[in-house]
Amino acid sequence: MTPSCPLFEISGAPFERGRQYGEQAKAYIKKGIGHYSAQVSRLGLEAGGLHGIIRDYTPIIESFDANYVEEMRGIARGAEVSFDEIVLLNARTEVLKLAARPDLRRQLTGSIEPDGCTAVVVQPKASRDGALIHAHNWDWKYESAETSVVLRIRSEDGPDILTFTEAGALGRFGFNSVGIGITANYLESDRDYRQAGVPLALIRRKVLEQQHLAVAISAVYVTAKSGSNNIVVSHASGLVINFECAPDETFLIDPRDGLLVHANHWLSPIALTKFKDVGVASFPCSLYRDRRAREILEPKIGALTVDDVKGALFDDFGAPWSICRPARPSAINNLSATVAMIVMAPASGEMEVAMLPAQNRAFSNFRLEMDSAALTRPAA
Repeated sequence: MTPSCPLFEISGAPFERGRQYGEQAKAYIKKGIGHYSAQVSRLGLEAGGLHGIIRDYTPIIESFDANYVEEMRGIARGAEVSFDEIVLLNARTEVLKLAARPDLRRQLTGSIEPDGCTAVVVQPKASRDGALIHAHNWDWKYESAETSVVLRIRSEDGPDILTFTEAGALGRFGFNSVGIGITANYLESDRDYRQAGVPLALIRRKVLEQQHLAVAISAVYVTAKSGSNNIVVSHASGLVINFECAPDETFLIDPRDGLLVHANHWLSPIALTKFKDVGVASFPCSLYRDRRAREILEPKIGALTVDDVKGALFDDFGAPWSICRPARPSAINNLSATVAMIVMAPASGEMEVAMLPAQNRAFSNFRLEMDSAALTRPAA
């Protein structure tokens, strides 16, 4: 039976909304902690060692936004789990790969299965209805389908947020009530994990909190990161910017003919003259996944619909190394799959989510009340 994706609504000050989140999603959070704790144990990192890493890493999070630490403490209180476990959910890759001991760093290299994805964004000029479509296939651990949730966050001092995420994490993909949306894809370069940067999940949440598009873009462009990532920011009015982010430098990719497609390899020619793309070894299928999606969608540019985008993201060419990935063994002996397909139409406040879409084409629908005045133009 395909897991469902529940909706939880939270509001209030950071600690309070975290507490509400933890209480409502307790079972999902504890299951997710179980998944990652088992991975930590396999790496030989015991609770004391994990606590030391998180103790040293928390100031980096706090300097980025102290409210995030408070919200995570609230989640821990509500879910009746430790703060360390909630930080692990929000910074799993960074915490594990930035382990302080050199011998552990060597042990962790290559031990984390990267989450491959395929992103598609259709600008209004390329769509049939003149509305932006922002969609994403998230490829990750098969069991994460059991711990994925949608949060509707009612904000006291900014736009409301609708985000799909792993339970216990502050955000992943989504959009806010002024029409700013975000998804992200795994990238890898030979510059990765040489510095302690801000967790990628928290950068995405920061984007969703912004009233102004310029500030959202700044959060992606200038924030120091530990590892590479491809981040797609859109606005319901039609603006789309793709940021290929190395830890210390960012490169822009623009849509072509109103269509943006990105998988898990670097596209910027400038970036590729500066460092090595080492992620293709893990994701050779990336080299054709984005081409497949573009080839499917390009003939319909000017008349593209949500169903067309879904059709491209359901593509099974090359299965199980396909855009829509059925469950298959991963490099670290777990099952990997397209955990979720997320399709967003921010102008109408709609998000659709299909869990494990290779075996399930039924979508759950989620809505956010939008600020209609903010949707007609990007905020300054």
